[in-house]
Amino acid sequence: QPVPLVQENKTIRVSDHVYAIPDGRVNLVPNIGIIVGTRATLIVDAGMGPRNGQAVLRELAKISKNAELYFTTTHFHPEHMTGGQAFPANTIVIRPEVQQEEVDRKQPEFIHNFSQRTPEMKALLQDVKPRAPDIVFDREAKLDLGGVTVRLLWFGPAHTRGDSFIFVEEDGVLFTGDVVIDRFFPIFPDADASGKNWLAILDHLDELQAHMIVPGHGEVGDATLIGIERTYLKAVQSRSVELKAQGKSADETAKLLSAEFRAKYPDWDNPGWVADAVKRFYAESK
Repeated sequence: QPVPLVQENKTIRVSDHVYAIPDGRVNLVPNIGIIVGTRATLIVDAGMGPRNGQAVLRELAKISKNAELYFTTTHFHPEHMTGGQAFPANTIVIRPEVQQEEVDRKQPEFIHNFSQRTPEMKALLQDVKPRAPDIVFDREAKLDLGGVTVRLLWFGPAHTRGDSFIFVEEDGVLFTGDVVIDRFFPIFPDADASGKNWLAILDHLDELQAHMIVPGHGEVGDATLIGIERTYLKAVQSRSVELKAQGKSADETAKLLSAEFRAKYPDWDNPGWVADAVKRFYAESK
């Protein structure tokens, strides 16, 4: 895999107030958002470690001169959060209370595990420590950046327990984190992920009537990305329930459906994650 570095000089304008630094379809690089108002700027996700955070700041400087800076994260995984360590000390960090609980409970272990993968990732995460938030919220917070209102939303567990969504009201742009991704198989990283609630959250996202979706990974698209994700997850759910009813074990079901969905979605990346999705829905079915 390529070294997970944030791309510079590739930033795109998504709408009047919203910019995105594309992930380049590199694993462990998220799409990063920059939302600019007349008074303040919000950064959404930051890449892995201070080196990537510094790249984000260089891109930010080309777009906004606002002194007031907010930073939020779609979930606690190191490639989305730890770049924030490079941001100025006066940056206001805001995230859901549940997400912060995951930072406290899980992120040190994730940072350690990621650091063991390659020497390059170890260097990116060297001496990284989770940055404490300035503001935590329960289910929703609103930011007025000056001429643009941003809603930060939490609907419950999906990819992680603390997944949050960032909706730019005036522009109709929605940042989904890894709950909606474009031509990547969705990831169920551990026991806190929830297939059933993931599907319910997709319904909540539909209700926002977003015009544009900035997924956690993959290309920026329109609202049809939500439906594509739903179609896949519902198919995994129904097939897992069907094979379980036939007496197949979880491992047998995962093996059979991994082959089935790899064939059905040949242009999607990271097919190794199909098995985890199958096992999660298998476990959730009665």
